[in-house]
Amino acid sequence: MTAPAVSVAPHVSLLEVTRRMTESAVGSVLVVEDETLRGIVTDRDLAVHGLASGLGREAPVRAVMSAEVITVDANDDVQVAYRTFRRTGVRRLPVLDGGRVAGVLTVDDLFLDVFRRLGDLLGSVAWSVLQEPPGPSSSVGARCGP
Repeated sequence: MTAPAVSVAPHVSLLEVTRRMTESAVGSVLVVEDETLRGIVTDRDLAVHGLASGLGREAPVRAVMSAEVITVDANDDVQVAYRTFRRTGVRRLPVLDGGRVAGVLTVDDLFLDVFRRLGDLLGSVAWSVLQEPPGPSSSVGARCGP
């Protein structure tokens, strides 16, 4: 997860939200007021609901944010996040700890987790293959046909 999450207040302008996304190299910003999650805005929201709808760059982010936010709890097992992503189709999940925003978990974060785990597994397998001398049961130099 990315922590702390990039967040703005509901009154912040679309221009400022875009600047914060650019500076932080993120595709979404959480909208937080009084330490409570009020919504989420993505780069797509800015383009489709902001720019394409004719909203000016000084319009408040509350005009384009999604107020219905799917979240996970900081104490949830990572499998809960996997199931939530699969069930809902969202690409970003705010992580709440005691109702307060602790960070954001993205599909990309889970990809990195899978790749790390696969690398750990393959690392030990590759090491054992390298330690084993080639022999009759080895596929090295084996023929695939008659």
